[in-house]
Amino acid sequence: MKLTSSEQFHELLKSSEEKPVLFFKHSTRCSISSMALNRFENNMDPVLATCVYLDLIAYRPISAEIEAVTKVEHQSPQAILISNHEVIYTETHSGINASDILKLI
Repeated sequence: MKLTSSEQFHELLKSSEEKPVLFFKHSTRCSISSMALNRFENNMDPVLATCVYLDLIAYRPISAEIEAVTKVEHQSPQAILISNHEVIYTETHSGINASDILKLI
């Protein structure tokens, strides 16, 4: 699922009460970001968490809102897992690990 609006972001935060939500922020112009996204997609189980992708080039203001709400400093690429409105995992670049995320779910 692609994140494209502030309203959608807040709906997803609310939905984290029922199912964890994983936000994956990435730059479509960065090869490191693309590599991290591909590695992540190959190992993540979207049934266990709602996986949401944010294109930082097209939707930079939403990234700033995520930073303000979660208090997680912006990075790219970046994974942020939220459960019941709380950040339970955050990692950037090569540190993003789907296995670590799956253990938390």
